[in-house]
Amino acid sequence: MFDKLLEARQKAEEIKKRLDNIIVTGEAEGGLIKITATANKEVTEVSIDQVFLSNANKEELEELLAVAMNHAMRQADNISQTEMQAATKDMLGGLGGLFGQS
Repeated sequence: MFDKLLEARQKAEEIKKRLDNIIVTGEAEGGLIKITATANKEVTEVSIDQVFLSNANKEELEELLAVAMNHAMRQADNISQTEMQAATKDMLGGLGGLFGQS
C-alpha cells in the first residue's frame, strides 16, 4: 500500500514538472491583450498592445484582461485534466476492464 502511495506521489510530481513546461495563451480583442502562462496556471507574461492601451478606459482594460486570463486558465485546466487522466489510466493498467465492461 505504501509503495502505491509513493508511486502516486512521484507521478504527481512528474506531471507537475511537465505542466511547468507547457505554455498556454489566452487572448482578447484579437490579440490586443495576451496572457501567457504555464499549464500549472502560473502567469508568465502579460502583453497589451500599446495603441489599444493608450485608447482604452479602465473598465474595458480590466474586462479584457479577465477574458484573456480566463481563456489561458481554461486551456491550462484542459491540459492538466488530460495529463491526470493519462497518469491515472497508466496506474490502473488493466483494471479498467473490470468495471462495467463485459
